[in-house]
Amino acid sequence: MNQTDLWTVATILGMTAITVITRSFFFLSDKPWTLPAWAQRGLHYAPIAALAAVIIPEMVMSQGHLIATWKDARLFAVAAGTAWYYWRHGVLGTILAGMAVYLPLHIGLGW
Repeated sequence: MNQTDLWTVATILGMTAITVITRSFFFLSDKPWTLPAWAQRGLHYAPIAALAAVIIPEMVMSQGHLIATWKDARLFAVAAGTAWYYWRHGVLGTILAGMAVYLPLHIGLGW
């Protein structure tokens, strides 16, 4: 093994040990572990925040830059999905409405 392989193996083993140790803290305690009230409240917003952090840049950016033209199928799909959600309050319908607008514009017109 050369030096690079040893560093790679050592890094993987170190990361494995850190992961096992940090995840084991919850099992090593004899008493139940609870989060403070402020942390529990914050966890209610975590899925929405994570989804927004992933989805919003995909909707308004292309190749790392803000969309500069209105001829982008994603903008119209977002508008259709948003309108559907506020009209019917259904997640599945929101996805279907957005895709029903996005696919013809993207595939048909090449936007």
